Amino acid sequence: MTERISIITPAYKAEPFIAEAIRSVQAQDHLDWEMLIVDDGSPDNTADVVAGLAEADSRIRLIRQKNSGPAMARQRALEAAQGRYIAFLDADDYWLPGKLSRQLAFMREHGAAVSFTRFRRISSDGRKQGRLIAIPERLSYRQLLGNTAIATSTAMVDRTLTGPFSMKKTYYDDFALWLDLLKRGFVAHGLQEDLMRYRVVGKSVSRNKGKSAKMVWRTYREVERLGAVYAGWCFANYAVRAFLKYRYF
Repeated sequence: MTERISIITPAYKAEPFIAEAIRSVQAQDHLDWEMLIVDDGSPDNTADVVAGLAEADSRIRLIRQKNSGPAMARQRALEAAQGRYIAFLDADDYWLPGKLSRQLAFMREHGAAVSFTRFRRISSDGRKQGRLIAIPERLSYRQLLGNTAIATSTAMVDRTLTGPFSMKKTYYDDFALWLDLLKRGFVAHGLQEDLMRYRVVGKSVSRNKGKSAKMVWRTYREVERLGAVYAGWCFANYAVRAFLKYRYF
């Protein structure tokens, strides 16, 4: 396993945004990376856009699969990843310059197995930018159970420290992964810098708050096997933090 950063990007109907995500990676000052983009059976031209950019940059790899959902797309990319570090970037988000180098230095300084950063939301067309989202300095497993702080496109994992991991085929596969890693005794470290833009797309999975709430509850009960009372306490904390996080754009 090299010191390379492997970037995991599931893509489904991402034609309008995927080029911007890729260019934000190419603009990084840390150059030792590979970007594994899994086209999850998109009916549009997502794969063609990626293929065109990959032809000019060998660090970009297009993987195609039948539509199986983001969890299995991320898992497919993980299986092909060669880097020591795994960074996640969703197809409709993008990074700010310096994201990889600053986060990598931060992780080395703190001996962090898992890290995440601050970010801002943007509108679908990119014209409206939201407030800077606050994050805690550290998150343990129990703290994460009642928190919404780790945005997927800000997260980075050191596989040398964590050992192998995989995605669960569940609605909130990213949340389930952070819980799995922190349950092993690791702490997620929050880098207090604004390094990502999270695009708010009207019909995206994460915008369905009713379904999201239901699936968070299922994660507590079916994945984490929490008792009803403790799951209820965690859910109440999660809901309050989510409300405070999303009440303003």
